[in-house]
Amino acid sequence: MLKKGFIISAVAALLASLFFLAPLLDKEERARRSEAEYLAMFREVVDIVKESYVDKVDDKKLMTGAINGMLAALDPHSVYLPASDFSEMKVHMAGAFGGVGIELDMRNGKLMVNAPIEDTPAFKAGILSGDHIALIDGKPTKDLPINECVNRMRGTPGTTVTLTIEREGAAAPLTFRLTRAIIKTKSLKARLVAPGFGYVRIAEFQERTGEDFEKALKTLAADNGGPLSGLVLDLRYNPGGLVDQAYRVADRFIGEGLGNGDIVSTRGREPGMTNTLTATIGKKEPNYPMVVLINGGSASASEIVAGALQDHKRAVIMGTQSFGKGSVQSVMTLNNGDGLKLTTARYYTPNGRSIQAKGITPDIIVEFATKPALKKEKEADVRERDLDGHMEEVPEAGHPPPALPKKAAPPQLPNRSNGKSQELSNEELLQKDNQLARALDLLKDVNVLQKSAGR
Repeated sequence: MLKKGFIISAVAALLASLFFLAPLLDKEERARRSEAEYLAMFREVVDIVKESYVDKVDDKKLMTGAINGMLAALDPHSVYLPASDFSEMKVHMAGAFGGVGIELDMRNGKLMVNAPIEDTPAFKAGILSGDHIALIDGKPTKDLPINECVNRMRGTPGTTVTLTIEREGAAAPLTFRLTRAIIKTKSLKARLVAPGFGYVRIAEFQERTGEDFEKALKTLAADNGGPLSGLVLDLRYNPGGLVDQAYRVADRFIGEGLGNGDIVSTRGREPGMTNTLTATIGKKEPNYPMVVLINGGSASASEIVAGALQDHKRAVIMGTQSFGKGSVQSVMTLNNGDGLKLTTARYYTPNGRSIQAKGITPDIIVEFATKPALKKEKEADVRERDLDGHMEEVPEAGHPPPALPKKAAPPQLPNRSNGKSQELSNEELLQKDNQLARALDLLKDVNVLQKSAGR
């Protein structure tokens, strides 16, 4: 006969084993549940919330919240766009919208100013890069979705919005009452920074960027009185935009070569979802030396351009590690007029490198010399790999993930946030921007070497 103490110990051991096995059993049970069962569970939760929640629940708020939660579980770039947001997104990519002219970012729950757009109400009022927008019309912005913050600031031209800003070094919050205007974003600027040497800065890839870029190159050559001796293409702080326009920019410099002129390829979940954009046949830019500037704010479409030119050895990539957003978002119109931006594929450079969570590593790493006016390095240098729920990189055979450089605070580009509209002279520009100065020096050195070699 078994002793009572032994029986108790055996039962305790069995219960303990069941306790530790419970998570495994739950996991197996969850795996066995069908889609129909999950949908039934969702319906049950909705009914309970509508019946028992402390306040009456708005059906629209409840359903859109569920959709947003579902998309947020996928990755940071898949989002639901209500009709108003969807319309504004299309207007923005067209290059014009009603607002005050601020490029925004959300860092650790704080609404931050990346930079004011030149010659806009925010720029003229003196709002600066690194400002924290704490209140919009007296309402807090902390932890609000960035789209909601944007909606509060956008509006009909002629109406006003009041921003309460916390600025490093200011004794008290600053208040700005701004009158909204039509904001016409300029996707690029071009100038000769020295005789024979052109400089083009692309801020974002919009509907007319490719066309404007081709015109800018022709204007630079005309102003120079002949073909350029070299070009600096500045993609720093370029968050991306329309891929077809990035392709059009890269296509100006890439012909037959590596991968038969491939510029970028996209790969989706299914084998049939692979697509490759290749260079067109026709007249290209002269084969002058070229430097592309990138940094931690260079993302998506700008990384496509830098990666293509790097793989084809058409340009030297200079600066610091790019952001690493290598995913494709397809924009779909829903039956009710709302929009859905869904990640459907990953980008790959011509030689098969994935950009996702890696970015583009410069051929020559050059840090910006001026310390930016941002409080914390952690807030200043956020890349794709730092975002909650980001898609992991997909290593390719023979292409292990590159070692990322030590984090550094991103530079402030000259004349972007000083509240003045006048252009800097070439001398001032090169003095304030050591990365651009280094790029120009490299182009001049290459020209000297080519001449000495009789090319």
